[in-house]
Amino acid sequence: MSKQLKLKIITPERLVLEEMVDQVSLPTTLGEITVLPDHIPLITGLTSGDVVALVNGEHVPMAVVGGFIEVKSNKKNITEVAILADFAEHVSELTEEKIEQAKTRAEELKKQAENKEVVDFEHFEAELERSLTRVKIADKWRTKKYRK
Repeated sequence: MSKQLKLKIITPERLVLEEMVDQVSLPTTLGEITVLPDHIPLITGLTSGDVVALVNGEHVPMAVVGGFIEVKSNKKNITEVAILADFAEHVSELTEEKIEQAKTRAEELKKQAENKEVVDFEHFEAELERSLTRVKIADKWRTKKYRK
């Protein structure tokens, strides 16, 4: 059996994923990286995009927005990747209805941004980024094979 790493994706609302994977590719503030077993310890920022784990030749894609990544080895010498994301969702959770809602919400938020006196820009930016990321990642994985 080949060596694996432990992947854990957590948001403020829930534990999105916890399982042993062969590798994981993720968008960091310094560019996209792929973490393999025995990776060096690392802490870096997470940007919006897709986290893609590879398990037995199958892709497991997740849409993520913001947060941090920590890569470390545990006492059993297993590489652990902890992703603390502001938002994360498996691509299979992005139904057509949710995508349409995200598009509608993004349009509403863009219109609200025009009225600069009443907009909470931090909240606005986070909501807009979440909606746009959902749409972008759903479109990217629409025609690809992945594990549901």
